[in-house]
Amino acid sequence: MVDTHAHLVLCGPESAAETVSAARAVGVEKILSVGLDEETNAATVALARETEGVWASVGRHPNQALGYDESAAADLRRLCEDDSVVAVGETGLDQYREGAPIADQREAFYSQIAIAREFSLPVVVHLRDRDGSEEITLEAFDTLEREAVDVGVVIHCFSASPDLARRAGANGWYCSFAGNLTYPSAPGLREAARVIPEELLLVETDSPYLAPQPMRGKPNRPANVVETARVLADERGVSSEYLAEQTDHNAARLFGW
Repeated sequence: MVDTHAHLVLCGPESAAETVSAARAVGVEKILSVGLDEETNAATVALARETEGVWASVGRHPNQALGYDESAAADLRRLCEDDSVVAVGETGLDQYREGAPIADQREAFYSQIAIAREFSLPVVVHLRDRDGSEEITLEAFDTLEREAVDVGVVIHCFSASPDLARRAGANGWYCSFAGNLTYPSAPGLREAARVIPEELLLVETDSPYLAPQPMRGKPNRPANVVETARVLADERGVSSEYLAEQTDHNAARLFGW
């Protein structure tokens, strides 16, 4: 089993080693730890260098995109030269929270797609609309179709409609499902999870956020990916063992680990 999106450096108060050990105890052998800004990028790469089974993704989260410039891009390029870095991001667009202005988000998004293309790495994409809207997701899909040519794309914490799931699948983009898939209020998301081609399916925790329903209200951890995978397997009518094998294979193909 793998967790293809966690923020290990934010998972205190226990140490990252304890968090990784707890995941391994339930069969989670590989974790992609994802940076959000300069500080967490550096800490994530350092952690991946010293921890077996942990790899790094480095990027500038859309809510942290204020002031993104060529210096920030150069820092990401430097980090991408490290062997522990297997992806760029998380990047993308977010109009749900008040964070960076959309112009800064777009600049950071376009730049990180270009960096992913330069280093032949997949790009990890965060998308979140205002409630009841798909405007920002549609804009990002248009951008990815135009700019992410020959780049692996992961729609992290996929939360869009079944129609957009079909569009993502038609583009060959990987769709990663997190703990919100398990919430009683998410029947549309479970429908979307059923239409993704199995070769493009991933599962994640987004730790320490979005704990699955049985752990809801507590800080999420990579070990909990097993619960999200169980629900995803049930929705797709396959065994948990089959889903784990398929998503492991997909992640290995995408991230080259």
